[in-house]
Parts: sequence; structure tokens; C-alpha cells
Amino acid sequence: MYLKKILFLLLIWSFPNAFFSQDSSYTREGIRLNAISIDTNAMNQFPFIDFDQNYFQFPSDSNPNWDYLYENLDSMILLKDRKLQFYHIGGSHIQADIYTHDFRSFIQSNWPGLSGERGLVFPFNLAKTNNPSNYRFSSSNTWSGYRSVIHRPEFLHYGITGAAISCTDSLIQLTFKHKKTRVSPPINALRIYHNSGLIPYEFNFGDDELLIQSVRRCADMGYTEIRFTDPIKTLDMQFIRTTKKSFRLDLYGFELLNDLPGISYNSIGINGAGLYTYLDNEYFLRDLKLSPPDYFAFSVGTNDGFVPFSDFKPEVYKENLRKMMDLVLQANPHCAILLTVPNDCYYKKRYPNKNTERQRKVIVELAEEYGCGVWDFYGFMGGLGSSNTWRMEGLMRNDYVHFTKEGYHLKGELYIDAFLKYLNQVECLNEKDNSRK
Repeated sequence: MYLKKILFLLLIWSFPNAFFSQDSSYTREGIRLNAISIDTNAMNQFPFIDFDQNYFQFPSDSNPNWDYLYENLDSMILLKDRKLQFYHIGGSHIQADIYTHDFRSFIQSNWPGLSGERGLVFPFNLAKTNNPSNYRFSSSNTWSGYRSVIHRPEFLHYGITGAAISCTDSLIQLTFKHKKTRVSPPINALRIYHNSGLIPYEFNFGDDELLIQSVRRCADMGYTEIRFTDPIKTLDMQFIRTTKKSFRLDLYGFELLNDLPGISYNSIGINGAGLYTYLDNEYFLRDLKLSPPDYFAFSVGTNDGFVPFSDFKPEVYKENLRKMMDLVLQANPHCAILLTVPNDCYYKKRYPNKNTERQRKVIVELAEEYGCGVWDFYGFMGGLGSSNTWRMEGLMRNDYVHFTKEGYHLKGELYIDAFLKYLNQVECLNEKDNSRK
């Protein structure tokens, strides 16, 4: 496969360590390899991490959606003829967009000619909450910020981002620019998610106004899409109200698009969000269908399980996760789904959270039922109580839930490493199958 050749150009690897767990349901015909992208110094510095167990587990050798993803990746790299949509959903770990941006940076800079697009962004700073450091919105207007975790006013109808900002001014100014990032794909088109129905605003783009090729308003779908004749790097937007009557403009996010091949890595995260949060967002599926997922990673669970042991209901967690997976598969029945086991944490900073182990059991059961991949971060970080070790090593904050910046970057390296192992694992299986013919 062409993908294997690209991997050899990027990486040097060997095969001394076991790749899959000893659980027979995850055995892969004796395939063995070690860490691909992890620095040896990091492996020596953090011996409490079981690096050998950092991989995507699968219930069998036949996983059609993941095989389909691999074929698309292989063809994309060879032909440079398509765009793939990756999504990663969660809570505060994902809103921060540190380790997810590390992954995004890797996949958008390590395959020549496949820069992809930035995808979904939201002005968290204007909603008065923490914003990813890799981009920034600014505005001279005053905004009201809403997050689906704590704000459920009747006039808001949350979509895929689970957040909104509102303003009633007749002239609204909003700018966007990339920050602190080595990947900033050009913007050829912009999708603005806003109130459903007709909105009395014209959209202008300052010095880039002459570059507007078309404006498509999709009132019933709650978005407007603007295409530009030439790629741009920043956005200078003005929303001008066309009526004297007061109107509240609700913005649910922006999607930065282009026509380049590659992977769009969309991170969807809200502080405090659980599966129940996203299930209650009525337009989640509607928005997801606009750019159907080829890959969807679930990192939702910390908040679902952050309750006393007696209050956690595994059957409720399982049903909620199942419903979310079904929504994703409605958007694309061929989507490869990755279920990640939440990291170890302490409940109220005092009690090792035993609910995470129960969540892992649920996740493995659903993976077997749906043919999904599992990234058992909880397991290879050290299991129950290991967040204290990570904290003492400067990788986790004193709340025993969130990581430090260094911890998130290490998590990003582990995530990249597990993904590359998946690519190599499929290639090894293909080579074995071909040798038997």
C-alpha cells in the first residue's frame, strides 16, 4: 500500500514489544511492534506509563468501517483527491484543544500536499470561557455567552458545538485569526452557524469583500455559507442589521473550509459536558450531516462518571453512549468510531474514582457490539489512582482530573503513536493476507 511507503519516510520503527493485549478478543495474529512516535527519553522518564499498551484495540480482525477508513486514507495520500472529516468530542479536555490540536498539526503537516482545512471553531473567549490557544476571536461588541451544560434558554437551539453567543447590536464586528500554531490552512469558504429562519443581517468582510464569490443562505438549516475567489488567512466580519426592529443574532460557531485534500480535524468540547449534554442538543445530527464524519472519537465520560459510586448507573451511561454512536452512524453508516476510556481521576480530590473501571467495561462491550476501536487511556496511564502519580510528575493538575500543558502534550504524542500503530497494524494484516494467497 502507498500509505506504508509514506509511513516509512516519516518514521523509523522496530518490532520488539507486544502490540495487542493478552485478552484473546484483541489478539492480532502475533503482530508486534513498539512505540512509533514516542521519544525514548519520555519512555524512560515516565516508567509508570505502559507504553506497550498504547494502541487502538479492536474486537476482531474484521472491522469494516475501520478498514474502509484505511482504504480512504491510502487513496487520499496516493491520489490527493479527497477530503476526510475527523471529529473528536468530549468535555473540558477537548475544549482546551491541546492534545487534539497536536494530532491535528501532525496529520495536516506530515503528508505532503494534504493540508486539509481547519473545520469547526467557536469564539469561546467571547462567551467568557477558556479559548483554545491556536486561534482567537475578537470583537468590539458585548456578547452574551451560553454553554449547553448550564444554559438552556428557550430561544436557543444548540447544534453540534453545544455553545452560542448572542448580540442585539445593529452593527456587529467580529474577527478571527490563527495563533500559536504551525498549521493554518487557507480559508476558501466559511460556514456561519446562526439562528434558524431568516435573519435580518448582511454579511460583509472588510478588505476581503471583493473576494466574495457567492453567498448561500440556508435559513431552515440555520447557516450561511460564503465562498471566496481566493484563499484568505484571517476573517474580518461585519454583520449589519437591515431593519430598525431589534433582533438577537445567535451564533453557534463557524466552519473554516477550503477545497484542498486532506483531513479536517474537528474538536467539539464543552467544559463539564457529558453524553447527556450532547444528546439534548436538538440540532447536533442536523449539523453533523453537513460534513459527515469519516472518523469519530468519543472522549466523553469523565463528567458522566464524576459522581459517588452508588449514584453511577452503568446502564444509563451505556444507553447514552449507544444513542450518540447511533447519531454518528446516521450521519455516515461507514464512519470509523473510536471509544476512548476516560483518564483516571479523583472524586472531590479525595477518592479514586472507581466509576472509570465500570465505564471501561461498558466501552469494551459496545466496541464488541459495533466493531469499534478502543483507546484505553485509563489502562495504560496506570489504572485506579494513577492520576496521583501523574500529578506528582507534573503531568496533572492538583484537581486530579485535568492535565498540565505538559501532560496534554504527552497525551497528544500518545494519541498520534496509537493512530500510527493502527495504520501499521492494518498494513501488516494486509501483507499477511496477501502472502497466504
